[in-house]
Amino acid sequence: MKLKIAVLAGDGIGPEITQQSIKVLKAIADRFDHEFEFEDAIVGAAAIDLLDNPLPEATLDLCKKSDAVLFGAIGHPKYDNNPDAKVRPEQGLLKLRKELGLFANIRPVTTYAKLIDQSPLRPERIQGADLTIFRELTGGIYFGEKSVSEDGQSATDICTYSVEEIERMAHLAFKAAQQRRKKLTLVDKANVLETSRLWRKTVKKIAEDYQDVALDFLFVDNAAMQMILNPKQFDVILTENMFGDIISDEASVIGGSIGLLASASVGGDNAMFEPIHGSYPQATGKGIANPVASILSAAMLLDHFGLTEEGDVIRKAVAVSINLNVCTEDINKDNPYSTEKVGDFLEGLISESENNINDENLNFGQMTII
Repeated sequence: MKLKIAVLAGDGIGPEITQQSIKVLKAIADRFDHEFEFEDAIVGAAAIDLLDNPLPEATLDLCKKSDAVLFGAIGHPKYDNNPDAKVRPEQGLLKLRKELGLFANIRPVTTYAKLIDQSPLRPERIQGADLTIFRELTGGIYFGEKSVSEDGQSATDICTYSVEEIERMAHLAFKAAQQRRKKLTLVDKANVLETSRLWRKTVKKIAEDYQDVALDFLFVDNAAMQMILNPKQFDVILTENMFGDIISDEASVIGGSIGLLASASVGGDNAMFEPIHGSYPQATGKGIANPVASILSAAMLLDHFGLTEEGDVIRKAVAVSINLNVCTEDINKDNPYSTEKVGDFLEGLISESENNINDENLNFGQMTII
């Protein structure tokens, strides 16, 4: 397969982690005889510094002409700490999602037995947890009309959803549930918000077409609590934009590190793949950032194009690296590996090992990079 991939490394640790994903994808291309073409473009704070625009037209054009976008991270403290800033890095990401029609964000959350003790939650609560969050990405309060009064004493953010926006998300989530454990939980605030009542009414109607999927509902405050008390109860979670943003970040503690969580943002014609963590500016250039979330996002990119065997090879390699403790300092505090070394290990494992790679038939001595 031939794919053109736009690379938007972005800010902070974005370039470091994205470089590792490209390294892994090139190893996959060599092993499976694919052709992946990568082209870089600027976005976020880096683009503001150069062009005073967080999403330059050239970047947007490249993304539209590419088969997929590999995204790094976005954000910088000089904007985070300035509430009066008119132009912000995050505006570039929001516009990119809107322009590409990326209405669905998909975030898988899995646990690794080796990392159970890394989580702040009790092992018996999280062992075996495996869920996927479907977050609506281009509607709701993040994209609604915004205003500030002339005297600066009040502000307004309007949350709006249409039936069409909800329907297209619901169908994706129900279809995913059919391929998993056949349970879907809608997270909303239907006891207070009209938009949530529309979500619940619409999803109930669509559920009639998916009789094999059990549907239940949780208010977002209860869902946040249940995510900590019993994450194993969830299979597929469907929710709106802001609730999904919060719930999916909360879910990161289940796996022991936010540096392990990947995501896909998809629409009718375009798709973007990115780790869920931020730009982590304090770690920039230090070689301590975990590249695994970005690398697993690359695996989701392969899945999107039907290259599931290739995606599984990456996931198996990641599992081996975790079991052998070839990890950055967020996971391996006693003897951490650098961002680049983790990427090198995964690249070597994919290039040199069999399809059924696992830590039982591999040791450090077999890897030339160690």
